[in-house]
Amino acid sequence: MANAPKEDPSVWSTQDQIAAYLRDGILSGDFLPGEKLPSSRALTDKFGAAAQTIRNAVITLEKEGLAYSKQGLGVIVREHPQRTMEPAKYKTPPTGDGKYQWIAEAEKRGSAGKSELREVEEVVPPAAIRAALGLDEGERALLRRQVLFLDDEPCELVELYVPLDLAAGTPIAEHRKIRGGVGRVLAEAGFAPIRCVDKVAARWPTPEQAQALRMPTKLPVLRTFRVTYSTNDRPIQAEIMAKAGHLYELQYEF
Repeated sequence: MANAPKEDPSVWSTQDQIAAYLRDGILSGDFLPGEKLPSSRALTDKFGAAAQTIRNAVITLEKEGLAYSKQGLGVIVREHPQRTMEPAKYKTPPTGDGKYQWIAEAEKRGSAGKSELREVEEVVPPAAIRAALGLDEGERALLRRQVLFLDDEPCELVELYVPLDLAAGTPIAEHRKIRGGVGRVLAEAGFAPIRCVDKVAARWPTPEQAQALRMPTKLPVLRTFRVTYSTNDRPIQAEIMAKAGHLYELQYEF
């Protein structure tokens, strides 16, 4: 059974502690879909909380799609859409008219995937992106920002940066979707992806991330910072990918 968090109460309100305790129990499988969550009396005994505080915590979980209230039965765990993503399966560009790997994998699991291109523009990237791509301060790169969807629900906001000398004069710089993606264009230009380095962290979403992902409450996002290298260890693209932290987890095999 999940344990109540031990955070400093000056930082975490009792309502947040209760919501975190119940959320962790749901996502960890301690509270299964169709089962009732602990009663108000049990939560009062555990947290010393007032009935309204407990109700507010439950409302938070309802907004997140993790639970629902049913007259006469209490609060029930909802069948929630948490998904495990395996980045290593999605990186190699498709060949011919093949689909993106993440779309193909989604279809294997009975889901439909699609992307929506939001922006294509030259920008001065954030400092971490400039450092990863070897750009000088004030130097620009090509940004492609898109939202990925599973079953018409946003699952990831992707901000992909490419050095201008690689993007200029190619479909990468055009405001349209690219069959096979940026990786395919770079590979055909002689810059095939050789290796990727991922840094994964939990962060509070930026306003853009919260809006794009339709974050229902104050929840962190799962943020992946990826740098892709080609031959001679040249960095050819850098990405910031954000997913809703309560809906997705990443799986890596070693």
